[in-house]
Amino acid sequence: MTHHTWVKEFPAAITVCSSEGTVLEMNVEAARVYQENGGKELVGSNILDCHPESMRDKVKRLLEAHEPNIYTFEKKGVKKLVCQAPWYREGQHAGLIELEFEIPFQMPHLVQDTDDA
Repeated sequence: MTHHTWVKEFPAAITVCSSEGTVLEMNVEAARVYQENGGKELVGSNILDCHPESMRDKVKRLLEAHEPNIYTFEKKGVKKLVCQAPWYREGQHAGLIELEFEIPFQMPHLVQDTDDA
């Protein structure tokens, strides 16, 4: 799989897996975030093996149902947003993309009316 140059150094962890769960690609930040688990060596492994038991069923359901999963979590004093979403190739489900990035603990929430668009 090839990607645009900006993806490589984008400041969010981007991990792409196939519909069977095989890790196809990781950008530089994903390799750094998952360094303790093998970093770039995770490419070719199954994403289910990269998650704790408590999350495996959820990830498996996401792969099977082609559903997104978006949540925040805190670890070691850092708050992150995770977006796991299906991706498609020529209209066919091709797998799951996970984006993970740091967010501030307090952040504005904006509501835009359709009239302001």
